[in-house]
Amino acid sequence: IERWMLTGGSWGSTLTLAYAQRHPHRVTEIVLSAIFTTRRREVDWLYRGVGRFFPAQWQAFRAAGAGAGGRDGDLLAAYTRLLADPDRTVRERAATAWCRWEDAVLSMETTGIPNLYSSKPTDAMVAMVRICAHYFAHVAWLEEGVLIREAGQLAGIPGVLVHGLADLSSPVETAWALAQRWPDAELHVVAAAGHKGHPEKRAILADAMVRFAG
Repeated sequence: IERWMLTGGSWGSTLTLAYAQRHPHRVTEIVLSAIFTTRRREVDWLYRGVGRFFPAQWQAFRAAGAGAGGRDGDLLAAYTRLLADPDRTVRERAATAWCRWEDAVLSMETTGIPNLYSSKPTDAMVAMVRICAHYFAHVAWLEEGVLIREAGQLAGIPGVLVHGLADLSSPVETAWALAQRWPDAELHVVAAAGHKGHPEKRAILADAMVRFAG
């Protein structure tokens, strides 16, 4: 593919930005939602800091990783070990605990799919969580803050960023910081939206894609 429009949401925005900054000559436009760049502060917020809003669910998430050294050590590394365990039951139990935590963080949102993560088929859920834990435990092997700091490399590439103000999973500060560094980006903050799907977010994303395709 010589040149293409890129789109991604949440973790997909990390992948999109990493690719675009390495190969800007191949990117025509970028459309992102629920922006997440895998900085340490973002990962720490999602798997620790936001627990102040959901203390019981956070305690359960932490306890599920305790057997692999997660209580007093690195919780994401502990989950990575559990998800690599040769015992399928251990892997499934860890993935279920992880997804229950992810769903708890999004539980105040009134739109989108209920139990977005834990409702996945078991094999798909385990596969997704193994990828998440593996990458997040290593903060995606990215230099800290590089995707925002180097966003100026995207100059000349039109971008549309759509973020929910009520997104507890990925606070809006990341989208705002990215837009400050990317001169051709439009930031749309939807007050009533969170991390999941929302009619206004979908409308903005669809309009951007149609506009760029035209």
